[in-house]
Amino acid sequence: MDGVANQHSGMGPDVDPEQARELAQLLGPLDESTLEGANARRMVIAVGGGKGGIGKSLIAANLGVYLSQRGAKVVLVDADLGGANLHTCLGVKPPRTTLSDFVNRRVNDLNEVVANTGIPNLGLISGALDQLSAANPKYTQKLRILREVSRLDVDAIIIDLGGGTGFNILDFFLIADHGILTVVPEPTSIENAYRFIKAAYYRRLKTAEMSWNLRPLVEAAMSDRGSQGLRTPADLVAYVEKRDPEGGARLRHELERFPLELIVNQARSPEEERLGEAIADACRKYFGIRMQFLGAVPFDDAVWQSVRHRRPVLIDAPQSLASQSIMRIADTLGVRISR
Repeated sequence: MDGVANQHSGMGPDVDPEQARELAQLLGPLDESTLEGANARRMVIAVGGGKGGIGKSLIAANLGVYLSQRGAKVVLVDADLGGANLHTCLGVKPPRTTLSDFVNRRVNDLNEVVANTGIPNLGLISGALDQLSAANPKYTQKLRILREVSRLDVDAIIIDLGGGTGFNILDFFLIADHGILTVVPEPTSIENAYRFIKAAYYRRLKTAEMSWNLRPLVEAAMSDRGSQGLRTPADLVAYVEKRDPEGGARLRHELERFPLELIVNQARSPEEERLGEAIADACRKYFGIRMQFLGAVPFDDAVWQSVRHRRPVLIDAPQSLASQSIMRIADTLGVRISR
């Protein structure tokens, strides 16, 4: 389990036990007892990938466009707090009010940050455009963002994540009903996706430890992993189950709830399209968690042309192969439309 000890090093220096418990609640099932006032019918979709330039914003923007065209009320959240660009994908001017105004309490109601995109049913919460300090909000600020995002009165919330594997990015990913990992068929992208999965896995593991007081067992496994033959995260879960069947079963159930799905973007051949199945199979074997392969978006000249036009490809070229693929992927998410 190379790197396991580093990934399992803690929740961060600014976290006290009460905050940790609140985070554990936020990363658990969202119901009335967890988040008072949360909208039970809304779905949270997070789009990540571990690095920039792989089409996360394009996927997020066009998923939002398609769902809004079907009649769902959707809010896109640009969670790249240091380099927001989702407004450019939608072809709108930079919003005057952004998430940084909410973080810094110049605005108290997150609904006031939702900007009009000009597309019916589709709103945008933009990240910070020029305040780099907002790229790393304090822990209490992040909890406030996570809580209020989950309370938005919409059918779907789509979060476009920044690159990397920082705790802020991971926690946005882990609150989602659908955590969509985006990769392109290149070795560096696949390696970064693996790092993202591993970091998110151990972040989720930490919340499970706090919820069920499993930390002593997990730490014992970590310190004894050589003699116990623990080579993968799946081995770690089996170790805990053997020594605490009830706690281990809870831990396995929690990790099986991991909101992990995959899109292969810019696929140029059937072999590259099938790459998603291979990644999902490797994830199951190594981590012991299920990854659903949602589908591939083919390389399509219509995409870069739409980017140049500053229009979502679903609007600029709705009959293109890329647009049709994104529509099929969106249909698999099962967003409930109540309006």
